[in-house]
Amino acid sequence: MINFKEKIAEVLAEALEGLTREEIKDMLEIPADSKMGDYAFPCFKLAKVMRKAPPMIAQGIAEKLQDSELFAKVESVNAYVNMFLSRDVFVRELVSGVAADQDRYGSSDVGQNRKVIVEFSSPNIAKPFHIGHIRSTVIGNSIYKIYDFLGYDTVRINHLGDYGTQFGKMIVAYRKWGNEADVTNEPIKTLLGYYVKFHEEAENDPSLENEARDVFTKLENGEAEETRLWQWFRDESLKEFNRVYQMLGIEFDSYAGESFYSDKMDRVIGMLKDASLLKESEGAQIVDLEEYNMSPALITKKDGSSLYITRDIAAAVYRKENYDFYKNLYIVASQQNLHFQQWIKIIELLGLDWAKDCVHIPFGLVSLEEGTMSTRHGRVVFLEEVLNRAVNQTKEIILEKNVNTDNLDITAKQVGIGAVIFQELSNNRIKDYVFSWDKVLNFEGETGPYVQYTHARAASLLRNGGESTTKALAAPDKANMSYISGDSAYELAKLVYRFPNAVLDAGEKYEPSVVTRHIVNIAQSFNKFYHDEHILVENEEEKQAKLLLVYAAKQTIQNGLKLLGMEAPERM
Repeated sequence: MINFKEKIAEVLAEALEGLTREEIKDMLEIPADSKMGDYAFPCFKLAKVMRKAPPMIAQGIAEKLQDSELFAKVESVNAYVNMFLSRDVFVRELVSGVAADQDRYGSSDVGQNRKVIVEFSSPNIAKPFHIGHIRSTVIGNSIYKIYDFLGYDTVRINHLGDYGTQFGKMIVAYRKWGNEADVTNEPIKTLLGYYVKFHEEAENDPSLENEARDVFTKLENGEAEETRLWQWFRDESLKEFNRVYQMLGIEFDSYAGESFYSDKMDRVIGMLKDASLLKESEGAQIVDLEEYNMSPALITKKDGSSLYITRDIAAAVYRKENYDFYKNLYIVASQQNLHFQQWIKIIELLGLDWAKDCVHIPFGLVSLEEGTMSTRHGRVVFLEEVLNRAVNQTKEIILEKNVNTDNLDITAKQVGIGAVIFQELSNNRIKDYVFSWDKVLNFEGETGPYVQYTHARAASLLRNGGESTTKALAAPDKANMSYISGDSAYELAKLVYRFPNAVLDAGEKYEPSVVTRHIVNIAQSFNKFYHDEHILVENEEEKQAKLLLVYAAKQTIQNGLKLLGMEAPERM
């Protein structure tokens, strides 16, 4: 498919002196008002070179471009050259390109198969998979899909929180108040109950904290009974987590959590010692980062046990040595900003030049309407409960509206879970938000169900087009696209054309909401086109042209939804 910006730069380069094609391309603009053209070229920069007023330069360029088949019209307005593309040429190129690429439309080879690690989700073992975890999980999954689509060799890592003093607490609580049958029947809720009880009891008996630390030290030293209980808690938790991941359609290439790096800590501490970065402070080992306006980084506690920061350094070193990554991305809440700044700075101080390739991608927090979530106090909303409730609510709506579906249960799952994912990815990731059942289950407006319904409407048109659809898709480059002359049809075509750039932009900014907003715009534009024009007309040429644009919009929406981790139902 023609890159129209590059093509225009090529045409302008022939009409200009003193600017390279690349410089011209960078200067080209897309006017906010389509009445000012599809592309505009500002001439201010040429005034010194050509020793003319910018409006005169613009007029001269416009005159030179009048005979180009690329444009329907070229005009000068003050210091700008406004260019209106030939709609026939543009739309034919577009629909032919989408028909050729199909589910790869919008993809790119910009990644050149370079390795990108995406660490996301990473819940704590033996604690509930709650609504707070959804952000890292779906944002990370979408970033993985976007980078994969852009031609990178992506690796999905679920860095499980399966180590630390919390497991000392859990083991102590289990031994004092627990039993095997309860854990086996309801692992997460039971273990959460133990964890909450531990903190309630520890308020009156502080010695429990010391007991928990001693137990964790035994776990770090590989004591058999502590290791057995820890492994059991981990296995039972993963069964629960995987049920949620299956609902969301999410998979991982590695579940190497914090415990995986327990035998790699000594090497890291040795590296820090060799670099003269370690200092003793009240019996603990730290790296002093005051010079960089950061608080000290605690590497080991007084009892020699490791901390998150030590394990994160070990994980980064391991990943570089085993994957030789181009980028190492961490989708972790903004609460951890300082933590990431500290350990990435330490890697830099170790003289490892790949520190710059470790990128923390923060996101805002989720709170409940009744206040902040707290695992310690048992105040959480289980993610599985949210997803199941969304599916059930969707099923009720489908039955109530008598919607035609291929399979009620499958469609309810696609739309209900899609609604939850879409809400998460519809706003800029850094924004905090309050979880509300009403908002999650509201299917009106700029929502996932609205976009999915638009896709299904387009699919219905293509089915009803029958043989016309088949003929059109067999030879899109032969279609008479002069019938796509209306403004609503052309605006839809332009949005579909810009989809690949939206994907690139989303990748560069680590921001899935760029894709979300773009497919909402395409859906709205498609519905305006559907409203303004009769598509299944008697004239066969006109019908085929319009069905090709319907196909291009449908395929682009489907590709966009896929990048968000959502399904695109054919009927709903």
